[in-house]
Amino acid sequence: MSPPALHPAFHDIAKRVSNWGRWGDDDEIGTLNLITDEVVREAAAGVRSGRRVPLALPLRQDGVQTGLMPGRVNPLHTMVQINQEIFGPGTVACSDDAVTMGLQAATHWDALTHVSHSGRLYNGRPAGTITPHGGAEFSGIDKARHIVSRGVLLDVARARGVDRLDGGYAVTPEDLQAAEELSGTRVRAGDIVLVRTGQIQVYLAGDKDAYGYPSPGLSIRTPEWFHARDVAAVANDTLTFEIFPPEIEDLWLPVHALDLVEMGMLQGQNWNLEELSTACGEAGRHSFLLSAMPEPFAGATGTPVAPVAVL
Repeated sequence: MSPPALHPAFHDIAKRVSNWGRWGDDDEIGTLNLITDEVVREAAAGVRSGRRVPLALPLRQDGVQTGLMPGRVNPLHTMVQINQEIFGPGTVACSDDAVTMGLQAATHWDALTHVSHSGRLYNGRPAGTITPHGGAEFSGIDKARHIVSRGVLLDVARARGVDRLDGGYAVTPEDLQAAEELSGTRVRAGDIVLVRTGQIQVYLAGDKDAYGYPSPGLSIRTPEWFHARDVAAVANDTLTFEIFPPEIEDLWLPVHALDLVEMGMLQGQNWNLEELSTACGEAGRHSFLLSAMPEPFAGATGTPVAPVAVL
């Protein structure tokens, strides 16, 4: 018996946002093509104070993962040598570390191959091109060689007059529009958009379970807004990125599928946007130079990232 088809609403939106073939049949990086040299030059020219704001959570064993995603383990840090004089007594001593972790355990990017639907990945490639030993044959995170562009904070929580959106709140295109108006900056082609819900506060307060569920997140309607603006990538401050549980019953991770598979647009999760929200408010501006370089794990479907916003 074949699995049930995805909800018709999903397919309707997919037709409107699809970028398959837009940058050629061989393309593997999707909307990152929108980050041109000119976009980066303009982003760098916009730096004023030089204030640097880190956006990553610490990599720690008691991190955000609760076991909901099988195999996505929090970082296990191990010392493999401590002050060892490996070249003989009296020589310089070395200390080394090793770590075991899920690549999407904490602050991370999802590669375009992180999800598939209907047997397909971005640009129409078969989902079977991801294999146990080789990982992703196409569009692995290593293909996203550099991610530096203008970042724009869309502070939806602040635009709605709250410090944190309620669990289960669906962030709509109207919310994005309100946050854009609050920012005084129009989102443009090649931008990386950071959507603040305030949900990360729940994790920072020590409640991992409530951080993940129920969670505010992006509505199934938001990919059309990002597509219309030619956004290069989107990240937010939640575990699941999209609203969880889903808006449409039994339609799980539709925003993932629309963004990654149809649009070819990277997603980021578990980004700590609290300090950035304060910094942008103090500076009176919500755009900045954003460096969010992926770790180039060959064939990986995601990667840890330590983003920095430079105002």
